[in-house]
Amino acid sequence: MEIQYVDRQTGQKNIEKVYGSKAVEWLYSTYSGRLFAGFLVKRFISHLYGKFQNTSLSKKKINVFCQNFNIDLTEFLPEDERSIEDPYENFNAFFIRRFRPGLRHFESDPSIMPAFCEARYYGHKSISGDVSFPVKGNFLSAKQLLADERWALQFQGGPILVARLCPVDYHRFHYPDEGKIIDQYRIPGLFHSVNPLALKKKGDIFITNERHITILDTKNFGKLAYIEVGATLVGKIVQTHPERVFSRGDEKGYFLFGGSTVIVLGQKNTWVPSDDILENSSQGLETYLHLGKPLAVKV
Repeated sequence: MEIQYVDRQTGQKNIEKVYGSKAVEWLYSTYSGRLFAGFLVKRFISHLYGKFQNTSLSKKKINVFCQNFNIDLTEFLPEDERSIEDPYENFNAFFIRRFRPGLRHFESDPSIMPAFCEARYYGHKSISGDVSFPVKGNFLSAKQLLADERWALQFQGGPILVARLCPVDYHRFHYPDEGKIIDQYRIPGLFHSVNPLALKKKGDIFITNERHITILDTKNFGKLAYIEVGATLVGKIVQTHPERVFSRGDEKGYFLFGGSTVIVLGQKNTWVPSDDILENSSQGLETYLHLGKPLAVKV
């Protein structure tokens, strides 16, 4: 199965080069793989693998990874001002690399929501049971995702954005507008892959994986449910913003090793995803956006 997406920067439809694609296919498409997946998705496995990524032994993977996925390290800050020839102490330090100042800019128009991740997005004006990409709509309901009746009612019938971060991507996530945190909580769960190859085989991944949920009260887009989803071999979801109040573009946190997903739910009739995201999503295609680019518009 090929994963196709549209790159907004070029307007081209691309085929994604998947990190560990053969392993994902085996895990979710074969009997033996599914048996092993039952063990692999346990929390302690992801945390153990995450600890390995913090060791100096993991450092040797960086150059090969950059060559295989055409990552230009000159776009990123080195760790602790180390030399450009030896910028990172271990793979996790490379994985959570930051962009150099001025390389990304957040849309400033208050009526436009900027991309909160550098990722592949899909979105809908409202979730219903007949939505089938990347998973069936009943697995994307506010009730299922939030597992809290108080907040589920607030977001029922509202818009949704799903941002998929591949292992090759920038893995920090940001606030899309200024505002304040009014609630946050963690839902324990498993660590299945969030790759579309896995989602096609197991549609309930977003509601069975571990999730960190933050309810935001924003200036321009009403209340938002900001959901970070753990995934296979994601060592940890780290929150880096210590204050309840935040500004547009502030860093919220990051994922340690592994691809993962951020899902944002909105209140009904407050905002809608951008036209190209809606159109591509209707065709089963994600839209790749740079961090800070226009993502949705206020109604």
